[in-house]
Amino acid sequence: MRMRQSLAQFEQAFAYETKLAERQSERMLRHVHVRSRKRTAERQKKLGSIRFYLLALSLIAIALIVTAAMFETLYLLLV
Repeated sequence: MRMRQSLAQFEQAFAYETKLAERQSERMLRHVHVRSRKRTAERQKKLGSIRFYLLALSLIAIALIVTAAMFETLYLLLV
């Protein structure tokens, strides 16, 4: 009788530990997915900022080049 009770307790403890391990595994998996989504969002935001600054710089450069070319042409026409 004692052996059966001990075995039953062992099985019950094993089942309990198995459920705990499964919950912890699920929790860790969710945590990994959340971190992955955060990293992806941060990466996209950083790339978006870099692209915006490059666009702004290229527009400024184009405006300067066009202005310089316009005045060069105007100078050549008036001289």
